Amino acid sequence: MEKLILVKPNESYAQKIIEFKQEYVAYGSSMDGCSSLRRTDDPYEFIQNCKDYERSINLPDGHVPATLFMLVREKDDKVLGMIQIRHRLTDFTENYGGHIGYSVRPTERKKGYAKQMLALALLECKKLGLTRVLLTCDDDNIASEKTILANGGVLENIFFLPTLEVNVKRFWIEIK
Repeated sequence: MEKLILVKPNESYAQKIIEFKQEYVAYGSSMDGCSSLRRTDDPYEFIQNCKDYERSINLPDGHVPATLFMLVREKDDKVLGMIQIRHRLTDFTENYGGHIGYSVRPTERKKGYAKQMLALALLECKKLGLTRVLLTCDDDNIASEKTILANGGVLENIFFLPTLEVNVKRFWIEIK
């Protein structure tokens, strides 16, 4: 099994962050769980934003403190995915988004990385004092549902979110 680690974004990963984003753009893929990366092409701005979110500095209205990690394959130091842990829920994230958002870069999908990334993130949730976390996914996102279930997710409900015109599945995971 490959050794995978969670790393907080830092300046030494600036070029790898650019390459990570470029791949998402090239594939026209959504950057779920990537915080402000979709809004900036400057990796240093992104890194600072991640640090600010974690420390609850300069948060936009309606946002909560959050910690972002990159999933890195140790043997080649490649950024495989990103996962963001929101320290608490808002009215919106209680219905859509939950405590955790994540994604794996398009060329590395279907290799089990999301499952491993979420398992590692649940250990980080415990360090944050979270005992139960909410994860959501669109009802047609089978890969995400499998990832959540593989990590102990229990389906609470499915509902229609009219603002995004999507059915959303809500899962809870108990942190042990």
